[in-house]
Amino acid sequence: MNVLAKPADLEAAAPAGAFVEEVKSVQHYTDRLFRFRMTRPASFRFRSGEFVMIGLMIDGKPLYRAYSIASPAWDEELEFFSIKVPDGPLTSHLQKIQPGDAVLMKKKPTGTLVNDALVPGKRVYMFSTGTGIAPFASLIRDPDTYEKFDQVILTHTCREVAELKYGEDLVQETINDPLIGEFAKDKLVHYTSVTREDFPRQGRITDLIKSGKLFEDLGVPPLNPAVDRGMICGSMDMLRDTKALLEEAGLNEGANNKPAEFVVERAFVG
Repeated sequence: MNVLAKPADLEAAAPAGAFVEEVKSVQHYTDRLFRFRMTRPASFRFRSGEFVMIGLMIDGKPLYRAYSIASPAWDEELEFFSIKVPDGPLTSHLQKIQPGDAVLMKKKPTGTLVNDALVPGKRVYMFSTGTGIAPFASLIRDPDTYEKFDQVILTHTCREVAELKYGEDLVQETINDPLIGEFAKDKLVHYTSVTREDFPRQGRITDLIKSGKLFEDLGVPPLNPAVDRGMICGSMDMLRDTKALLEEAGLNEGANNKPAEFVVERAFVG
């Protein structure tokens, strides 16, 4: 397959309505996960937690998929955290990008995992599995998140221990960040679990919620719609089951045009 990866080649062939951006760095975590950073167009504005369509020109045609922007709205570059699918139409090629290569990005960001879609509360849970941590990578590095909530609990569940590394690096970088660190060190809590290997905390996040272990480990009361807010991003099963548990606890699903107690990102399901 012919993949246009060089900026000049892509600029010449890019479809209307797309930015052509240069890859600045690539970091591979496992044989299934990698992150990359790229230039940010001067005119590109987004809210932390939103996603955008990223793509490549393959055999003369643009191919896109939705990617949460993992960098915060104030960052001068754009960061993305991606799965690698060996025979995936896009990711089989995207995982091979190198610094200096170019990718396509559509111009309009969107998404429901934004602070504006939640009514004020005391505590926000960011429930994630796998690459579903990406929008929360943006939100935990945004000062607005810490202005809105007294406690920010990022949960990340993966199949294997090695898959937690991105989140662990992310939280450490956030706490050490000169801009965000002073907020994060007092308010940000990182709660990890693994489903297929030995680990201090094992099991799906839904099981940890149902058993009460999540709240016991954190030293907080069970979910309460008066003070708790939730954001959910992960697999279809995880979205469905976590949403059901939040509704069972009395929380209502919100949206950009109708803020409520929790929100779900469905753009990556299926």
